[in-house]
Amino acid sequence: MANWWRPGLTGRSALLLPLSWLFGALVALRRALYRHQILRSTRLPVPVVVVGNLTVGGSGKTPLVIALIGALRAAGYRPGVISRGYGGNHRGRSSPPLEVAFDADPVECGDEPLLIRRRTQAPVFVCRDRPRAADALLAAHPEVNLLLSDDGLQHYALARDIEIAVFDARGAGNRQLLPAGPLREPLSRAASLTAIVYNDTDEKITETGYHQGFPAEFQMSLAAQPSYQLINPAETCAVAALGERAQHSANDTLAAVAGIGDPARFFATLRAAGLTFIEHPFPDHHAFTRADLAAVRADAIVMTEKDALKCSAFNDARIWVLPVEAQIDPALVNLIVEKLRGRQAA
Repeated sequence: MANWWRPGLTGRSALLLPLSWLFGALVALRRALYRHQILRSTRLPVPVVVVGNLTVGGSGKTPLVIALIGALRAAGYRPGVISRGYGGNHRGRSSPPLEVAFDADPVECGDEPLLIRRRTQAPVFVCRDRPRAADALLAAHPEVNLLLSDDGLQHYALARDIEIAVFDARGAGNRQLLPAGPLREPLSRAASLTAIVYNDTDEKITETGYHQGFPAEFQMSLAAQPSYQLINPAETCAVAALGERAQHSANDTLAAVAGIGDPARFFATLRAAGLTFIEHPFPDHHAFTRADLAAVRADAIVMTEKDALKCSAFNDARIWVLPVEAQIDPALVNLIVEKLRGRQAA
């Protein structure tokens, strides 16, 4: 996977190119079947905004969804969220839609849907079948008049009105399709998107002249909020003061734990705040255990809010949580609202 994010092909990724060509052919065939209505897309009675990736892994979709919920509420909408619930147990092909409760177990529903539910209070349903999730949500919450589909860009069974793809500083990597590279779909797919959002990066994939007709482009940044102690959320401190929490023993050590798509991005945020720490990267959506944290030899541990959801039962006073909020361009919200109103007028 590390080879994916390097410019150009490595020997290992070059060996996988034939499989990437096969994958690309299957992706193109599937998309054509939906485009020609051989495979049917479900059109809902409310507009659908999809936030997703052209690449694998996390790039900042969930913070963007959370920010859009607040912005669209301010514009008069009542949003709900549907998700596959990646990383949770409730994702079998036959599993019925599950409403995410405020006190849900992330092992069941997935960490990102639970984070969205807690941060926004919006109704959230998870199901591998997105149309079923949407139908269940609208039946349970008839007040909802807009759906956000989290990580739903490739789920063509659900018709959508707006498509947004998020890229972080890793960009499109080596620009190859799986498994030789990180792309779920060819970069040419970007031409059909409503918008591209760049998370904490000025490196635009469109600057390569890969093709013409790219959609609107916007910048987004993640702003660190005051950290809080996991076992006692009322206990807070500034990000820069986290190092002081480790200064209560002879070791005087701070550790940073991250099980997200790009742990380096989280570590860079901490360094920018002036912190010195030991890095402990884990795979995205890692299911943390007590043993994982017991192996972290530090007086204080800082982790992302998404990771902390899976550690709340450990009763570890060393854990401090660093929430982030997406700062988005108001022009992005204006574009979404303009297109939503155009749909309603049609």
